[in-house]
Amino acid sequence: MPTKMKAVVVACDMITAYGMSADSSWKGILSGKTAISRVNRFNTQAFQSDYAATIKGLKYLQRDSLVMQMFKLLFKKDSVSIPEDAKLVLATTKGEIDLLEKNFLQGKGGASKSNPQYLLKKLAAFIGIKDRGMIISAACASSSAALATAASMIRRGHTDCVLAVACDSVTEFVFSGFSSLMALDKFYARPFDKERNGLSLGEAAGYILLMSEFRAKKEKRKIIGEIAGWGLSDDANHMTGPSRTSDGLILAIQKSLKSACISEGDIGFISAHGTGTVYNDEMELRAFHAVFKKKRPVYSIKGAIGHTMGAAGLVETIIALRALKEKTVPPTVNLKVADDDAQGWASSRQRELSENKMALITNAGFSGVNTALVVG
Repeated sequence: MPTKMKAVVVACDMITAYGMSADSSWKGILSGKTAISRVNRFNTQAFQSDYAATIKGLKYLQRDSLVMQMFKLLFKKDSVSIPEDAKLVLATTKGEIDLLEKNFLQGKGGASKSNPQYLLKKLAAFIGIKDRGMIISAACASSSAALATAASMIRRGHTDCVLAVACDSVTEFVFSGFSSLMALDKFYARPFDKERNGLSLGEAAGYILLMSEFRAKKEKRKIIGEIAGWGLSDDANHMTGPSRTSDGLILAIQKSLKSACISEGDIGFISAHGTGTVYNDEMELRAFHAVFKKKRPVYSIKGAIGHTMGAAGLVETIIALRALKEKTVPPTVNLKVADDDAQGWASSRQRELSENKMALITNAGFSGVNTALVVG
């Protein structure tokens, strides 16, 4: 196998609050209508907000965890062809945390079963993969870090096929945690808006199947896109707060451009982390102003499907790949009046891409972790 191969995307799909496919999420985002609604899964009376983007039909505190229910829906399709020799990378922040909740709230089930290692084993068996797999939990940058790891494994010739999967769910434990941090908007997240006041939680499960370009062509797989570059950093600023200088994200973006062997001028648009909190959006925009010589389209999908935590980067990569294919930059749902720093960058309207360029995807998480992916 060549020592340096392109890591190409040959299959991907996801489930979000918009519906049971990547296509439904794409259409939902373009519609400009948010999938965030009132939570009825648990009592929210004591919390900062009553709203989140939850998936209809999932059953709470049952034998199957919420994320396992999502995965069973996601991988039941006949069109999904996952090689049994694929390496497996699972990205999540809390995994099957509702199993732990059930143990404490109802006295049912073993608390240890909420350990992500159990989810990894169940997932490998369900999909039919022989690999023992690995777990990457890097807060809300988990799945973008997982994609960087998967692409690096292929580029370095360690393997020629990796399945990256990501998941997180909205549970009472998770909801109460973000509420205690006073991080939730009372109704809907408004990324990059002058009046933004917090994030909205969301849930999702998704996968991206990566192969070396050589294997993909040998198996006559349709190539959807490429994970061309990546960069990771940690600004070590605060346990939960982002850096006030944006140095960490700037470094991650610069690393991703170098990894992809491109310049900032080759980026056509940016899929931002864009949580809707005052400090996150400010930090990202400061980084974009520092790296890019000219303004370019920026958007966030978190006003549409909420903040899907550990699944965010993977979900956003699938949407960015679709945007490249359709030559359409999605709107930032719930954005009404762009903040001063976001003027000319973020928009509530979808925009056309006139040039064939690449996309940058940025994510950030608690502890100061930052990731940047370049996809083409």
